[in-house]
Amino acid sequence: MNHPFHDMLGEATRLTQSGDLMAATELIQRVLCGQAAFAPPAASPRPDRAGAATGAGAGLVIDVDSRVLADPIPDPDVIPGAAEQWLRGSYAGKGRQLAYRLYVPPRQAGQDEARPLILMLHGCTQDADDFAAGTRMNALAREAGVLVLYPEQTQHANAQRCWNWFKPQHQQRNRGEPALLAALTQQIMAEYHADPTRIYVAGLSAGGAMADILGRTYPELFAGVGVHSGLAAGAAADLPSALSAMHGGAAAGHASAPALRPLIVFHGDADATVHPANGAALVEAARSAQRASLGAAQVSEGRAPNQQRFTRTLHGRAEGGTAIEYWQLHGTGHAWSGGSAAGSHTAPGGVDASAQMLRFFLAHRQTGAR
Repeated sequence: MNHPFHDMLGEATRLTQSGDLMAATELIQRVLCGQAAFAPPAASPRPDRAGAATGAGAGLVIDVDSRVLADPIPDPDVIPGAAEQWLRGSYAGKGRQLAYRLYVPPRQAGQDEARPLILMLHGCTQDADDFAAGTRMNALAREAGVLVLYPEQTQHANAQRCWNWFKPQHQQRNRGEPALLAALTQQIMAEYHADPTRIYVAGLSAGGAMADILGRTYPELFAGVGVHSGLAAGAAADLPSALSAMHGGAAAGHASAPALRPLIVFHGDADATVHPANGAALVEAARSAQRASLGAAQVSEGRAPNQQRFTRTLHGRAEGGTAIEYWQLHGTGHAWSGGSAAGSHTAPGGVDASAQMLRFFLAHRQTGAR
């Protein structure tokens, strides 16, 4: 472990013990975004889009007790076609508004069945438009007839727009961000007639960590989980343990629920922001929770269009089908594999993570969904 990381961990611990949670949170946010750990302090709190004060310590707890969805506002450049739309909306809950973007694919002639929906959770510093552009998920969803929902974290809740995966109040059912995101998903399902047996969640980095939390806390809602360059639920319970997990990896020893959903994981072995051991920890947590029903693992190797090497491991169910799919991306850093340069944190030309996630998701349906 290098000296800078020791310094970060010691400083985070000191700030937490002294009660200076604002400064401690600012430190973890800079590390999450790959910034210098001891950068100058952030500017004074300022209004965000909703007029609320922003800052490192703002909005540490988010409990949802009201669920009202504003009517979606069509973007000025709505995609032409048979009702194909790229909508902008806002979800309100207990005084907080969560902006989102929603991709609605064109409905084919004679098509009236409920459609699948994917909840896409961006990484730190990103927003919905950036994440959609970088992952190219909308283009793939158009062909497959899938709704895609992109909620946006606010600066009020996190100065760098990271989902707060490392705070205990955001790792539990019926509390914090998991409750907020689940409620938004359910509202969009009702508004747009989504198929309750085909609802999925995926994310990058902090968004990937939150995706795993949602898969565990709302297993009856999500039929599959995709994590790219993220961490397992329970990998951290405070700021020092978050830094430690990001630097060296951590087992999901404190998760509030087992990893029971079908899971697909992508992680670059050259990731210097979230250690690749975290990808392995996600897979191991899922294997441990489902060990009795899994068959022998199947391992294969290959190359992407840009000659990026990868190792793909499939953990199949004894009765058939794949429960866990793990892509180790050799030489890839902290970026969405196969994404577009039009978005941030992407690795164009690599394994198409969006296409592989979509394929994996659509092979699974929720059982017992209402």
